[in-house]
Parts: sequence; C-alpha cells; structure tokens
Amino acid sequence: MSVGENSGGMIGGIDARRIAALRADEAEIFRRARPKSQARTGNGIAGFFGGVPMHWMTDWPTPFPILVDSARGATITDVDGNRLDDFCLGDTGSMFGHSPAPVARAIRRQAGRGLTYMLPSEDALAVGALLQERFSLPFWQIATTATDANRFALRVARAITGREKILVFNGCYHGSVDETMVRLVDGKPVNRPGLAGEFRDLTRGAKVVEFNDLGALRAALKDRDVACVITEPVLTNSCMVLPEPGFHEALRRLTRETGTSLLIDETHTISTGPGGYTKTHGLEPDLFVLGKPIAGGVAASVWGMSEETASRYAAYIRTKEPGYSGMGTTLSANPLQFSAMRATLEEVMTAENYARMDRLAALLERGLKAAIARNRLPWHVMRVGARVEFICAPGPLRDGAEAEAAHAPALEAAIHVALVNRGVLIAPFHNMMLVSPATTRAQIGRLVAAFGDVAAKLAA
Repeated sequence: MSVGENSGGMIGGIDARRIAALRADEAEIFRRARPKSQARTGNGIAGFFGGVPMHWMTDWPTPFPILVDSARGATITDVDGNRLDDFCLGDTGSMFGHSPAPVARAIRRQAGRGLTYMLPSEDALAVGALLQERFSLPFWQIATTATDANRFALRVARAITGREKILVFNGCYHGSVDETMVRLVDGKPVNRPGLAGEFRDLTRGAKVVEFNDLGALRAALKDRDVACVITEPVLTNSCMVLPEPGFHEALRRLTRETGTSLLIDETHTISTGPGGYTKTHGLEPDLFVLGKPIAGGVAASVWGMSEETASRYAAYIRTKEPGYSGMGTTLSANPLQFSAMRATLEEVMTAENYARMDRLAALLERGLKAAIARNRLPWHVMRVGARVEFICAPGPLRDGAEAEAAHAPALEAAIHVALVNRGVLIAPFHNMMLVSPATTRAQIGRLVAAFGDVAAKLAA
C-alpha cells in the first residue's frame, strides 16, 4: 500500500469508502456494456497462462480485459461495439495513432517483398541517414525492443570503461533490464519487490540514487566504478517527475568528470518533440535509446552512439577475443522494421504533427487542472510535450520516493473504469494520457468532461 493510501481511510483526499463504492458501481456498468468481451475473456482466454497472452493484460483495472475489434487513429472499438477515445495508445507504442496511413502503406509494400532475411534493404539506407539527422548522433544499431537496445548499449558502456556497475535513479526507467530492477529502501539499495525467478542480488552490479539529488549522484560516481548512468530525461515509469533546473547539465558534467557513460532513454519522452527531450533541451548523451513508437506500432527500437563512444567500442572490438558478443537477436533489423521506421520518421514524426500534439496536450492540461481546482482536490497535473498525467497527490514531485508515495492504486483504478464507462481510455498505469496527431479537439473535450464528472462524484 502506498503512502497515498493511508491516513484515516483517505486516499488522495477522498474517503476510501466512496472510492470503493464508485468502483463497484462502475464495474457493474462496465460488465453490462460488454457481454461479448465478458463471455470471451471474463474467464480467461484458453491456451494462455493466466488467461492472457501477456501478463500485463490482467493489470488493467477493468473487471476483465476489453476485447478489441479494431483501432483507427485515436479510437478503439471493442467487440461489443463500444467506441473509446484512446489516450493510452498502446502505452506509447501507438503514440502517433493506430496504423498511420504512411506506415500502413509501407507495411503492405514490404509484405510483398519479404519480411526478414538478415540483410539490409533499400529502406535501411534511408533510415541510417534519418537517424543521424533526427537525433544528432553518428552511429546506430537496430533492436526489437527498447529493453534489448538498453541491454546492448549497457554492454558497450561496460566494454569501453572496463567497469561493471551501472547507476539507475530510484523509480527506475521504463523497461526491464535486470540491473535496473533496484530501488532505495531507507536509503539503502535493494532488489525491487515482486521480481519473478531473480536469483541474484542485483545491487552488486548497480547503484541507485534519487533523481534530482546531485549530492547523492556525485557520491555514487566518485569511486569511478560506474560504467554507465541509465535514465529517462523525465521519470515517467512512476508518477511523473520533471528534472529540476540545472539537473541535466550537472549530470552530464559529473559523468564526464568521472569517465562514466551517459545513456538517455527517450522511449516515453519522445513525446517532447521530433528529436525527443534530448534535442529539444540540448542534452549530450553518449548512448541514446528509443523504442515503442519509432516504427509506428511495429516492434522496433534503435540505439545510437556518440563519435567518441563508437571509436572506443571499435577499438575494444579489435582487441577482444573472437566469439559471439551476446548482442543482437535474429529478427532485429528486419526489412519490415526499416520500412515502418522510414515511413514514421519521414511522414509521421513531423514538426507539424508535433506542433498539433503539443497544442492539444496543453488544452488537455488546462482542462484537467481546472477540473481539479473546481473540485478542490489535492491533485496536480504534469506534462512533457504530448504526454500528460494527473497525479492524485500534491505536487510537483521531486524524486522516485515521492512518486511512489503519490501513487494511489485503488483511487486510480476507480477513476480508470469510470472513464472507460464514459468513453475514454487512458493508460492503466499512473494515469498517463497521450495526444496523437489523430486526436481531435472534440476528443480532448470529452476526456476533460468525463474527468470532471468523475472528479465531482468523488469530491461531492
């Protein structure tokens, strides 16, 4: 139970009994509206462990998973005919909308040419140059997920520094690289709870400090035993935490002073702009990772290296013993990925689309803040570009510990189901909402109205 869920039966400033009553009422409304989904998924899907193809499908707070019939633009339709304004967008995987037309055309074209053959295609020639131009790093590699890309990039950092440890900020980045599955408890690093089958003390290979704590960061790096700091530029795999002024400049200075590589993962913060938070704010990482939306919904990721990092890694390769590097998967860098990435980079991730997304996200931010103020709730709203989040606690938050304390699962679950019943889908984790190029002002208006209605019920 989070800190936000104690203190006299109040959660996020709301009586826990009222929250439970709302969730029970909304769950019944949800069931009545989805008899086909309930019949097909309510008792689990046959053939899958736990009744779902991937375990997080049961993490949604709805009584049972929604069975999707189709998705187009920023709308999902389920098998019962219910239409949802989609602000989850596959938890960023479809950040630019479902099946953007240029990507769909590219997939159809490539399907007639072969899906994978372990050799480059014409699209690969274009994508290499596009990545250099877009993200201002000279050398790139392709993987299938951002977790894989991070795993490979961390190997490079260890190879060129000769060091074993990595440093992660408490609250973690978005993926599932083993070494990052650490947290702080009473100021001491421990394995994160709930890890399945983990047989190691992960803190032996990792250090963990709080985001925005430059003193702790300096102390952790001073022994010069850290190969790489891996971080999102904004903490998003928790209640959202923005960097304090000067934090990224100090992070870059300290890593350089101690010979530590800096890896920036933009898989979520690509919502900031065409070149991500890194380009918008002039960050200078040694290693850069981007997954999820880079191919418009096709599984793909990229990782890039600075000139110095690539030169040092090339020197390492020349001297290491022959054999498999332990990096790479057979389906990575397949031509389907390249065709979808090229279409996404050239025609979807445009400055014009980002400008539209930013304007609508600002409209959403203002609407949510107004509803919170109108109902006198002790909540706040954060935004990084097209990514918006309401947090059921006062803010802003400074670090991962504060973010964990602000997390209110019971309250967030009740709000989520209530929004679904009002025709709006947000992410099932941390109340995240994305605005895509396909999102309309009318959809923003419906989300703000639905949120305001739910907030009023809770605050009444």
